[in-house]
Amino acid sequence: MTISGFTFMRNTAKLYYPLVESINSILPLVDEFVIALGKGDGDDLTLELIESIESKKIKIIHTEWDSSKFPNGTEYAHQTDIARENCVGDWLFYLQSDEVLHEKFLSTIKSYCEKYLNDIMVDGFLFGYKHFFGDYFHFINDHGWYQQEIRIIRNQPDLRSWGDAQSFRKVKPNDFIHYRQKNKTRKLNVVRIPAEIYHYGWVRPPFLMQTKSRAMDKMYHDPNKVEDDYNKKSTNFDYGNLSRLNVFEETHPEVMGNFIRKFNWGHELNYTPDYKPQRVLMKHEKLKYRLLTFVEKHFLGGRHLFGYKNWKVIS
Repeated sequence: MTISGFTFMRNTAKLYYPLVESINSILPLVDEFVIALGKGDGDDLTLELIESIESKKIKIIHTEWDSSKFPNGTEYAHQTDIARENCVGDWLFYLQSDEVLHEKFLSTIKSYCEKYLNDIMVDGFLFGYKHFFGDYFHFINDHGWYQQEIRIIRNQPDLRSWGDAQSFRKVKPNDFIHYRQKNKTRKLNVVRIPAEIYHYGWVRPPFLMQTKSRAMDKMYHDPNKVEDDYNKKSTNFDYGNLSRLNVFEETHPEVMGNFIRKFNWGHELNYTPDYKPQRVLMKHEKLKYRLLTFVEKHFLGGRHLFGYKNWKVIS
């Protein structure tokens, strides 16, 4: 049995992604790690950071992005598929550059891949998620934040990236129209695996969080309008009131040690219970969603009502 890791990147270093940590977290598990590396800005050091890992498992495919051909965030899915199509493993493990694998899950993941290798009813594996927010000591598990996602799929050409590369669906090549289509696609049959993905996409210095948000919004909307909108906003992202979030009392992946030690923006965050963010409220801050979260945590054992579900659990 072989496992390929894969991902896409562009301007990843300058936007403060833990890309080296993400790659190093999965390398012990995979036989290769394929990266679709988009041409970035002249001051971006993503390629240099990847090369600093010095692993023969890493394979880089240089690409050009075209959001006019793949609009509304689907360029992310297109780039994901470029990496996927160049993988040779039996199983394909997708790990985005702000996602890190804890070493305590490595043996479990490998055992599940071995167990279901010849079970053709299983298209992939479903992982739990830990979304860190603002700093490395708080996380969100509130209504509106996805609890699970598919991160390992079988190596078959009709299992493709879907939407804006958050998930996967089965679609025959001749039926493929665009990455957000639902017609002539089906949800994957997955096994829920007792492992989590640690997601650090919302942990950056406030200035860089705003810069990253601006860059991503341009992939979904008119870049000129996005630029105008952000010019009217603060240069720093307002993380809101972190005192209302879940406190993280476990351990981070070992590979995150040096990256976490760079945390130096605590004085820019707000932990006072009466603080109100100076921006439009995010979902987890709105009263309706806070009430739903209360019900889910205290009466449903943490299960989300009406939660996102782009899969069919078969085991």
